[in-house]
Amino acid sequence: MNAYISRRDSLKTLALTAGGLLTQSNLVLGEPKPKKLGVALVGLGNYATSQLAPALLETQNCYLTGIVTGSPDKAKAWAENYNIPAKNIYNYQTFDQIRNNPDIDVVYVVLPNFMHAEYTIRAAQAGKHVICEKPMAMNATEARQMIGACEKAGVQLSVGYRLYFEPRHLEMRRLAAEKTFGAVKVIESGLGFTVPGPNSWRLNKKIGGGGAIMDLGVYAIQGARRTLNEDPISVTAQAFTFDNVNFKDIHETVFWQFEFPSGAVAHSSTTYSSYVDRLYTTCERGWFKLEPSFNATGTQGITSKGPMDVPSPRYQQTAQLDAFMQAIRDKKKPEASGEEGWKDMKLIGAILQAAETGRKIKLDWPS
Repeated sequence: MNAYISRRDSLKTLALTAGGLLTQSNLVLGEPKPKKLGVALVGLGNYATSQLAPALLETQNCYLTGIVTGSPDKAKAWAENYNIPAKNIYNYQTFDQIRNNPDIDVVYVVLPNFMHAEYTIRAAQAGKHVICEKPMAMNATEARQMIGACEKAGVQLSVGYRLYFEPRHLEMRRLAAEKTFGAVKVIESGLGFTVPGPNSWRLNKKIGGGGAIMDLGVYAIQGARRTLNEDPISVTAQAFTFDNVNFKDIHETVFWQFEFPSGAVAHSSTTYSSYVDRLYTTCERGWFKLEPSFNATGTQGITSKGPMDVPSPRYQQTAQLDAFMQAIRDKKKPEASGEEGWKDMKLIGAILQAAETGRKIKLDWPS
């Protein structure tokens, strides 16, 4: 027995030594490890502060290297908290000077919706790759302009769709694709919350673009089409407003129904007057769901056979950010591309048209 242990340990030592030498050889002879790409956050509101900045401390392919803010107090605090040098701190008047900063490879636009197009286009013209937070734009036409500007500048464009990379949402796609419970027949998706106070920017159409359907509806739209991996071929919709004091030129609650090429249908909703956060998929022989589904602080999954045994990351944005940086390195279109953002803007426009006319709107997509 002792001889066996001695021989086993000797082989283990030899293997570890050989592995170490191989690793060292790879470090010497192989390609150097790619440098992390520098990211500048434009707009330091709650999402940037509580989600993006902490996520950037855990990314493998990028790091927080710059900020753009109109607040000197925020600039000072962020510089201290994240060790950001003064030369990488900009305000909205000096933003275009970012073109001269080699430390910054990517600009992440985290501004109110009506500013997304302007700063995405300006960042592209400065030669920087761009991530634009959702919703991508105020409408589909604006989204196309953003895509065109990035193509002309030769930079990559992504939309801040963190759930494209979230493990439980990916599990929903897998279950649908592999028909684990049979073919998908009906999807229910909804996201809503009560807007705090009548002065919220979300209630201002000129700033937010159209209320809950713009702000939260994007998630419910994607919950359906991403689970199925299909784009809708038609939509019907209904809109309601009961609080005419706070909801002057936007809808309080919107319901819509998608038809998909496979024959599946989706019933979805979004609202600014109550809480809902759910993605429920029914199939021929069972069901699977996430509830909560779209929250940035975590998802919970279950199927008709029991809980989803899929871990959830601390920050959903970590995988999102790393995936975009890899796409830049590989010179490939990112998963959460500008075209994906444009699709959602087109769908929002169709939903509103259907709600306001009472007609079924047919949808066509480039082949």
